[in-house]
Amino acid sequence: MVPTAVLAYADLLPDSLDLLGIDLSESPDLPHVARQIAIGAPLKIVAFGSSSTEGIGASSPANSYPSRLQVDLRKKLRGMDVSVINRGIGGEHVDDMLKRLDRDVIAAEPQLVIWQTGSNDPLRGVSLDHFRDATAAAIRRIREAGIDVVLMEPQWCPKLDSTPGSSRFRDAVRSIGAELDVPVIRRADLMHGWVREGKLTAKQLFASDGLHMADGGYALLAQAAADSILTDAGSVHTVEAVAE
Repeated sequence: MVPTAVLAYADLLPDSLDLLGIDLSESPDLPHVARQIAIGAPLKIVAFGSSSTEGIGASSPANSYPSRLQVDLRKKLRGMDVSVINRGIGGEHVDDMLKRLDRDVIAAEPQLVIWQTGSNDPLRGVSLDHFRDATAAAIRRIREAGIDVVLMEPQWCPKLDSTPGSSRFRDAVRSIGAELDVPVIRRADLMHGWVREGKLTAKQLFASDGLHMADGGYALLAQAAADSILTDAGSVHTVEAVAE
């Protein structure tokens, strides 16, 4: 049985999706992204979050994960017009981000928002119940505006690991995703995997502050995010970019 929330969300989609190479019976997790890919239309993404979205720890803005994600998606989508707008502000918790949700996310009219959240909340004493309720309510607002959502969980790092209750916020992001059928980029698991697989050493993964990622970590995160987006958009036939 398809969850009621999914059926209600499907009512918001364009009637023409089944004509665009998108199998609605499969209910892609990112239907608005799927539509843009299917017709070769410009794809706009807002990267929403705190310092690791802003790119703290990267050697330059070009090496932040949103900048790298834009490059990776353009390559994977064969030159399709993809723009990733960086709306990360360091130090913010859920209430800070919700104050600018309309201005920085909804007003931009993207097809997708990647919301990186849950890192600063345990550091700033936000209650877990409030975090869950506020996050779920914001996701509903974003979807009502016709925008797909992907969540990105907190990073793995020694400072967060030593913060009491931090793992509960990571788990909350995962459970919210499961409850609302929102894909979740499991950043903590990815980071452990990169070290375990020898893609980066722990020293290479982190910037000098020991909290944020360095360039190599952001590059791998962008690759993982690109793969996740295309997988969650489902099986569609992409349109070749037309040479000018």
